[in-house]
Amino acid sequence: MHKHDASPRRVSLPTDWRPDSWRARKALQLPVYPDADALAGVQHELQALPPLVTSWEILALKQQLAEAQEGQRFVLQGGDCAESFSDCSSELISNRLKVLLQMSLVLVHGMRLPVVRVGRFAGQYAKPRSADTETRDGCTLPSYRGDMVNGPEFTPEARIPDPRRMVKAHARSAMTMNFVRSLIDGGFADLHHPEYWDLGWVTHSPLADEYHRMVAGIGDAVRFMETLSGSEVHNLNRVDFYTAHEALLLPYEEALTRQVPRQWGWFNLSTHFPWIGMRTAAPEGAHAEYFRGIRNPVAVKIGPSAKPDEVLRLVDMLNPDDEPGRMTLVHRMGAAHVSGALPPLLDAIRREGRRVLWICDPMHGNTESTSNGYKTRRFDNIRSEIEQAFELHAAAGTRLGGVHLELTGEDVTECTGGARELTDTDLERAYRSTVDPRLNYEQALEIAMSIVRKQAQLAAPAAT
Repeated sequence: MHKHDASPRRVSLPTDWRPDSWRARKALQLPVYPDADALAGVQHELQALPPLVTSWEILALKQQLAEAQEGQRFVLQGGDCAESFSDCSSELISNRLKVLLQMSLVLVHGMRLPVVRVGRFAGQYAKPRSADTETRDGCTLPSYRGDMVNGPEFTPEARIPDPRRMVKAHARSAMTMNFVRSLIDGGFADLHHPEYWDLGWVTHSPLADEYHRMVAGIGDAVRFMETLSGSEVHNLNRVDFYTAHEALLLPYEEALTRQVPRQWGWFNLSTHFPWIGMRTAAPEGAHAEYFRGIRNPVAVKIGPSAKPDEVLRLVDMLNPDDEPGRMTLVHRMGAAHVSGALPPLLDAIRREGRRVLWICDPMHGNTESTSNGYKTRRFDNIRSEIEQAFELHAAAGTRLGGVHLELTGEDVTECTGGARELTDTDLERAYRSTVDPRLNYEQALEIAMSIVRKQAQLAAPAAT
């Protein structure tokens, strides 16, 4: 297959852009800080702190995403809906890493493709809200917008936006990244020993036997290759791992946008792979303006109400040179709407010949509330949206290149269904999310297995 030239010489540098040029546009979903001087002081402090990622890591990810656009890789993006400061612990981080590694193991084994692993963490501390305020028992306070902005407690003190929280978010992101890098460099992701990634579920899950067969098969394959070569196969003792978050809080992102030696342009060094959420994706808005000028690969979430011409405007604005690996569109339609809403977008992008990576987010369009007051997502709807997305891309002549999931490595009960057939009443047992419901480790592995089965099903006619 022809591989596109990813040379940066083909890309033009915006001459009318600065990290703060977004301030001239309408900015949605930003908190109102009561002290402008304190906010400016925090931004100045952040500008002096070390970056969280490097430009060469960002460019390496962009190259891998370019290969995913060509069908040579598959992207697995997953993590918490919103990180909390209290969750910055070694156990939670290592379990989250384990489940993503386990899922990627299933995908590599079943799809016969390298997997790009992107964690939705080390920066996912801000969340958009449907309303600026929240009212309880006649008392109205600012909405909780994530630990980077304010506190979840329903008190006037906790809900005041505090810019000092951005410094705390930077510190916890750095600690998370440091621990993840240390685990990976220390052999945590060694393919010689995938059994080390087991969580407690494998001892009792209905999926345990199938997963263990995969682990044994990969171990046997590694040993076979090494027997043939007479030496260890290199690069099996570590994996590349990248971070992503919604770049919602623009004062924070601006402060961590830097120029670096021996590179041209500006990089957002708070994360490898920032994205714009559906609520802030207007082409004329502040978030699109900010994203226009950074060299990171970028993504945009698009929902069922997105119009083809609007999406094309965003693509033209954010990737005017059609740079490989630069532009990802993450569709999040809902199982009930994807079949009607997605095909016109696929047709428009294909007709215009624009180079994008398509990723399915099957979580956000499938949120509902139960009769006992819990926000949940039904496993069958999540799986259905992914399977429909594969079919719709195949019918349109496009390619589904990845999935974007909200998940945790913990034994939570937030999404119903799955192998254990969790019901609405099970949600009370271990519902821990402060924002959106997540797949637990077992449901996440089941999704990975269903992706493999669906891809094999679609590939079967072509192989006969």
